[in-house]
Amino acid sequence: MKNLKVMCLLISLCLAFSACDSKVGKEKPLPKVRASKVVNEANKKKVTFPGKMKAAEDVNLAFRISGTILRVPAKQGTFVKKGTLLAEIDPRDYKIQVEATEAEYTQIKNEAERIIKLYEQNSVAQSDYEKAVYGLQQITAKFNSHKNALKDTKLIAPFDGYIQKVMFDANETVGAGTSIVSIINTQLPEVEINIPSTDYIKKDSFDTYSCVVDIFPDVVYPLELIGINQKANLNQLYTVRLKIKDADKTKLPTPGMSTTVTINYKEEKSTLKVIPLSAIFKSEKGSSVWVYNPSTKKVNEKQVKIEWININGQAAISEGLSDNDTIITAGVNSLSEDEQVELLPEMSETNVGGLL
Repeated sequence: MKNLKVMCLLISLCLAFSACDSKVGKEKPLPKVRASKVVNEANKKKVTFPGKMKAAEDVNLAFRISGTILRVPAKQGTFVKKGTLLAEIDPRDYKIQVEATEAEYTQIKNEAERIIKLYEQNSVAQSDYEKAVYGLQQITAKFNSHKNALKDTKLIAPFDGYIQKVMFDANETVGAGTSIVSIINTQLPEVEINIPSTDYIKKDSFDTYSCVVDIFPDVVYPLELIGINQKANLNQLYTVRLKIKDADKTKLPTPGMSTTVTINYKEEKSTLKVIPLSAIFKSEKGSSVWVYNPSTKKVNEKQVKIEWININGQAAISEGLSDNDTIITAGVNSLSEDEQVELLPEMSETNVGGLL
């Protein structure tokens, strides 16, 4: 019995020493962090903004005259060619007006031509001649005005496009300038985006533009700048209008679709370094980043000076970093000076998030 107790005691001591050895031999794993190389601003200067596709022209058409609508051939959602009749006002009263004016015009014209001919023969006074010429000019303008009014009883499509909306039907009375039909142009659509003042002040450095539409993610549409508003809106953003330069007609975005617009800046020499905003943390020194030393696998704090921050989560650094420095971009608040870390592999551009 005594021998059994001694044996159990020995076994317990062996197990205890084994456990201690296991704990001593097991090293604490290094924290895993993400990192990236510092790049010069000139090599990586582009910004992206959400945008909206708009029709090249979206026009509300109206009659220049008032009257009762005779017919409205235009139907919502249909395609029409330039010159197609969209709506017509009853021309009866305007025809009568033209006929009456035409008779008056013919009479005055004949009388004026007779007086002008006599004046050339020195047979009438200067005052009679001037009165005849003035009368002819006046009736001619009146006649042309009434003919134009008759012509304006027809509302014609100004370009090829689709009928967006029809506001009135036949037998309704409308006033001059009242919108009757809304039509959108079938030309290549335009794109509208809003940019902040930090990018607006650098608009002279904009170089090329392109966009991608969610429904066609494999197609990049080149864009051409139309103009930039000189005044900010209520959200302190500046509206930029662009148009698609050329596109595959089979994969053409339509007005209303959402898009992402990329603006590339001109290549310029710059000492600024562009880094992810997530790499910057606040310390006693101010704004700092962790710089990774590949030989020691340790991180060291470096104070940096921030020049600007854009809406894409990037910051431009003017002091504190050198080209090709490796900086920690995630988990920066949990690190300490001279701490050893393990870098996670970089994410592939075609496997964002490392899901594959």
